[in-house]
Amino acid sequence: MGNRLTQIATRTGDAGTTGLGNNQRVSKNSLRVHAMGDVDELNSHIGVLLCEDMPLPVRELLVEIQHQLFNLGGELSIPGFELLKAEAVLALDEALATFNEPLPRLQEFILPAGTRAASLAHVCRTVARRAERQVVALGNEESLNDTPRQYLNRLSDLMFVLARTLNRHRTDGSMGDDVYWKSQRMAAGGADEPAAP
Repeated sequence: MGNRLTQIATRTGDAGTTGLGNNQRVSKNSLRVHAMGDVDELNSHIGVLLCEDMPLPVRELLVEIQHQLFNLGGELSIPGFELLKAEAVLALDEALATFNEPLPRLQEFILPAGTRAASLAHVCRTVARRAERQVVALGNEESLNDTPRQYLNRLSDLMFVLARTLNRHRTDGSMGDDVYWKSQRMAAGGADEPAAP
């Protein structure tokens, strides 16, 4: 691993294959590599989100999530290996409960918008869903542990809640809000109900 880290351009992937953690070579277009790439992309988007101003508890949570996503990516890179623990999913459940509790109940659909930080959190949410879909697709073809799929599912829910939290965070002390969808049915007194995140 040390040699690989110091020699970045190895040229071993020029033929369209890449090496897994067990030294197996697979196509760069394989389901496993797509899943690994989406998890890596998600982690990178969280890194961009961390450049924004946010409450310290949110920042500390996101940094921990970055570490767990690295564990998840490592597990995907070694077939049959377990690196992401079930406790990581429980930690997301606890964070969901903590950050969702003070938020007002949703009465309408919200748009992925608002502050820059909230909007970036929504991007993370959608990439988490894509990564989850790739992990599900991989699990349909190969044996996988349940924890990576569960973690990504829970993380997408959490990023929705964190987006709402970040829309309410203002450095000047004022209180922000979500950006609501202008539903014609709702405006006419229809029965639209917000979907679960």
